[in-house]
Amino acid sequence: MQKDQATIQGEQKPNADALRIGDTMTRMRLMMGRRVISRIAIARVAPGLDLSQLDILDVVHRLRAEQQTVTVGAIADAMRLDASRGSRLVAELVARGILRRDACQEDGRRSLIQITQAGEALLSELRNVKQDMIESVLEDWSPQERHAFGTLFERFIDRFDQISHIPEQD
Repeated sequence: MQKDQATIQGEQKPNADALRIGDTMTRMRLMMGRRVISRIAIARVAPGLDLSQLDILDVVHRLRAEQQTVTVGAIADAMRLDASRGSRLVAELVARGILRRDACQEDGRRSLIQITQAGEALLSELRNVKQDMIESVLEDWSPQERHAFGTLFERFIDRFDQISHIPEQD
């Protein structure tokens, strides 16, 4: 009996579209790993800032958007850093005027981390750089292609995030 073309030694033959998407995801991960957008934004508005400092700023922004209390500990946890490294990175951004420490009214031993006006400007520049790059990539796409891609890409990432969530081990 001849084997079905879709089956090789009892395993499903890879779907060509899924393989292409996987290969493209690898290329995208490599580009994101090079941090192209962040490097351009740093060169434009914050020469001398390093990528880990930019990550701190992004985490503070995200924690704030999620209405979480933003402390050095929360930042370190979100970035999977030890507290001393997180504290040092925050201190560097405070010294640059990108973040500030405010006293916590409930617990005087804690500081709440806030983004300064300069930090907000940097975040805005990051969004502008990303937007400019995406618009440049999509410049010869029709409005229908842009809409379809945006909808499908969001759906893909939402589902990928949903099925790839690994529960934490105790």
